[in-house]
Amino acid sequence: MAGCSSSSNPTSSSDAGVSCYTPPVGTISGSGGTLKPFACPGDPGPNAFLFSISGEVNAISGYPYPPSDPSQTWMVDGWNWKIEKYIVVVDHITLWTNPNESASNQALHGPQIAHADGPFVVDLHKGGPLQGVGGGGEQALAIAALRNQNDNGDAAFDPSVTYAFGFSTVPATYDAINVNLTSDEADDFATMVKGGYSVYYYGAANWTGSQSGVSGFGLCSTNPQQDFSSNSQTCAVASSGSSADGGTAEDGATGEEGGQAGSGACSSVYDFSKLPQQMTFQLGFSTPTNYVNCVNYSASELVGMDVRGVQTKTSQAAIEQLTVHMDHPFWESFEEDTPVHWDQIAAEYVGQTNPVAHTEDMKGVPFNPFTDKNGTVMPWHWCETMYTPPGQGAMSFSTLSVAQNANGVCTGPVLQDFTKDDCPAIRDYYDFMRYTQSTQGHLNSQGLCYIDRQYPAPAGGS
Repeated sequence: MAGCSSSSNPTSSSDAGVSCYTPPVGTISGSGGTLKPFACPGDPGPNAFLFSISGEVNAISGYPYPPSDPSQTWMVDGWNWKIEKYIVVVDHITLWTNPNESASNQALHGPQIAHADGPFVVDLHKGGPLQGVGGGGEQALAIAALRNQNDNGDAAFDPSVTYAFGFSTVPATYDAINVNLTSDEADDFATMVKGGYSVYYYGAANWTGSQSGVSGFGLCSTNPQQDFSSNSQTCAVASSGSSADGGTAEDGATGEEGGQAGSGACSSVYDFSKLPQQMTFQLGFSTPTNYVNCVNYSASELVGMDVRGVQTKTSQAAIEQLTVHMDHPFWESFEEDTPVHWDQIAAEYVGQTNPVAHTEDMKGVPFNPFTDKNGTVMPWHWCETMYTPPGQGAMSFSTLSVAQNANGVCTGPVLQDFTKDDCPAIRDYYDFMRYTQSTQGHLNSQGLCYIDRQYPAPAGGS
């Protein structure tokens, strides 16, 4: 339930076994200038690094419902979610010494010894010619290479040494490198620049929860009473101050199990047919983040334990993949890889036909529990047998140990370190989406990094 092709006339050449691939692009200009041309890095050869980027298979396929492959991600509440543009701005691919400086504090590592800067603007929906680390139809695109320690006197890499690895997402500007955006994406990029977005989603969502096709899916009905009687939704009885253990949290803040609302006898059934049945989304995230000292998922899988950092090979270039998962903003919890939902977003457009969803529309929207645009409390809702809601009460997303405070204040500009808690609590669903979205950067598919947010948010590495 959670996971975490380029068009005509690409130019390519062979370089030591890995193709040098330059995707077709268009001219992307605005008041801030014109995006710079991209030069494919080529194969740097043995004892060097080639860095690719991927949004994994869902960046290409979206989240079909019912899913054709139940091992992939789908919206548990029956939404067929199609991605058309998934644009990210990445920068500061960095290597440091000593990824294991502290076993308990992943943020700590040795001095910087190499870097590759962009910023690189990439539409991950277009994939690339490389096989992604996650397999299963995943595609990747090479964007940069490091042949030596360019911050350490151009010394050669030591193939017996593991180097700490990290990268950043940064705000969109026209002073960046256009890897694969075409002219039809000029308006989208202008929207990113205006909003200071580092990540941008564009696509459409249609509710198809009554369609089966695959055994165990399509159990929802357009009849709300039938939905309830088939146990595809919980009741909607809970107050905004209710917590997991039935107690009341002071000032809207909650404790360690903060996202779960209390349960109660169902007095009514929620009518999901009043939600728009089709939508467009244009979700931008002004959430620049440093992904620091990442775990190398590929190496970890081989030895059965977490391995931080990257290492060169004496026989060929080491290909390391920046992975930017697409599902994070829609998780039901700050816990990694929880199920994804769309009802809570659609509910903010009750009464509208084919609305356009924006991230900013989620400002002020409560999530403990959720209410729709009319203030009606939302129940949990699911359309298949493989999902079990985390509670029997109202739909409430969990922040785990991160504090909640609907009346909290966030201060400070972007692109600074917020370890001093300038924004000490999650205030609303806007904050929730951005906080969990900012964890979407990984190394080699699933390798977790220390999360150093560069926008006002609660401090911490998760």
